[in-house]
Amino acid sequence: MQITGNTVFIPGATSGIGRALAERLHTRGNTVIVGGRRQELLDDIVAANPGMAAVRIDTADADSIAEASAEVLRRFPEVNVLITMAGVMAVEDWRSGDFLESAQRHVTTNLLGPIRLIAAFVGRLQTRPDATIMTVSSGLAFAPLRITPTYNATKAAIHMLSETLRLQLADTSVQVLELEPPSVRTALMPGQEESDFAMPLDDFADEVMQIIETRPEATEIQVENVKFLRYGEARGDYPQVVAALNRMDPHGD
Repeated sequence: MQITGNTVFIPGATSGIGRALAERLHTRGNTVIVGGRRQELLDDIVAANPGMAAVRIDTADADSIAEASAEVLRRFPEVNVLITMAGVMAVEDWRSGDFLESAQRHVTTNLLGPIRLIAAFVGRLQTRPDATIMTVSSGLAFAPLRITPTYNATKAAIHMLSETLRLQLADTSVQVLELEPPSVRTALMPGQEESDFAMPLDDFADEVMQIIETRPEATEIQVENVKFLRYGEARGDYPQVVAALNRMDPHGD
């Protein structure tokens, strides 16, 4: 992915990692379209970043995805980068009988949302000479946090989806990148913004931008902090990684 000169759509960019990356991409000379459910947050981010555009979208709603995607493609036919940022994360206890609604919400938002977005854009992206789909998985795709079973599962699915799409699109102009955040100080989970274990948001976003700029061959965007989780199995210390993760941090990202 080129660091500048793109037209980028980022649903889920009104706060946290999405907003941090949207603002950095905007300042680097990209045309950035942010998406989110709350119009007042979209208005705030556009006001704070002159030249940025916004489209209202609810990535848990198939009709909203279809309508918003059509609007982006109509208004910005040159779009060449899709970053499927939006997601949810919540504690679940599968020993009880009240986890199903939460589990279904995770699958709808974290897995069906990106699938529907990619379906809406992949045709157009293949007509662009230099296009990118960036998915967002998690360090928890590779080592499970005990309290977030469905979140872990959806992010593991996003990882394998990304790997497979990369194979299918290998003979096209579309590059498939997978962003793999560690725990980052955002509002994704209660208390995460104050977590000593979580990585400061600005540090994370700056490192991501540096990787994109300096490692154009990378297929997985991994800051140093996520490699403990990402490579436990390869190193042979996976049980120790899982034990340490579940001792250290109740709010993994």
